[in-house]
Order: sequence, then structure tokens, then C-alpha cells
Amino acid sequence: MKRRLLLSASAAAGLALSGCASQDIESYASQTPVLDLRSYFNGTLTAYGLFTDRSGAVVKRFTVLMVCSWSGNEGVLDESFTYSDGSTQKRIWRLTQLPDGRYTGRADDVVGEASGQTRGNAFHWTYTLSLPVDGTVYEVQFDDWMYLMTDTVMLNKATMRKFGLRLGEVTLAFTKQPV
Repeated sequence: MKRRLLLSASAAAGLALSGCASQDIESYASQTPVLDLRSYFNGTLTAYGLFTDRSGAVVKRFTVLMVCSWSGNEGVLDESFTYSDGSTQKRIWRLTQLPDGRYTGRADDVVGEASGQTRGNAFHWTYTLSLPVDGTVYEVQFDDWMYLMTDTVMLNKATMRKFGLRLGEVTLAFTKQPV
């Protein structure tokens, strides 16, 4: 009886831990359409998004107008946010393309350097953002996944964490005007 209980507990613990495992970018290598970050984030894009808290309740909705350009391996993503409460925000990403589908990025409200990688139709991006909330600035970790759906549509889901605890998610749908 004790052995059966121990085996059941071990199996439950293994399942619980596997639920904490993150996705592997390599599993998207054969997915299409293939995401070329420099091509997709070039020109003008619009994104529609929302932030949900831990319970899944929508806390804030927003739109983003993005003007993006590249010069060689250096890209600029100029983002203008408009939130449902009327507030606005600006973020300018400066990206660098590295070998093997890897990218780094910096922005004024990003702590240190963001890093990411593309494979197939996916882009995985991690960074720490200085996030102002009610007069206090918190450093929040983002685990950001983007999936190219068509030549003009990309979906994005990012999990926000502080001290390893999940705070909520940001969900975005990017649309790009066909060239």
C-alpha cells in the first residue's frame, strides 16, 4: 500500500513539474508560413491587445501603431500604444539580427537586453520590463511567443512574472498591410 501511494505521489509530482516546463522553439522548425522577422516587422503594422490578470479577467485593452524599419541587421520598431483608459505610451525597440535566427533587443524601459530566436513560424522572446503601476516601478519578466498565421497576421502571447509568480498575460493580434 505504501509503495502504491509513493508511486502515485511520484507520478503526480512528475505531472505537476511537466506543467511548469516551457515550450521548445525547435518544435516549430517545420511550421509554416516561415517567419522572417525583418520582413514581417518592416513598414506599418497595427496590433490589438489586452492584459489579463491571473484569473483571466481583462484588466486593460490597447492598440499599438508600429512603424518598423531595418538597415542591414539593425531594426527599429517604433511602437505607439493607446490604452482603453485613454492613456498612451511609447516604446522604441532597437533589434539586432544575429546568426541562426537569433535576435537581441533594447528599449528604454527594458532592463538589460532582450533575447529571442525564430524557428519556423514562431518567435520566442524573453526580457525584463520596467513597468510603472500606481507610482511604483516593478521589474517584470516577460516570456513572449509570437506565431505567424499568414503573411499579414501574427498572434502573440506573453506571460508576465515577478519573483517567478505568474502575474498575468498579454495577448496581441498584429496586422500588416499587404505590400
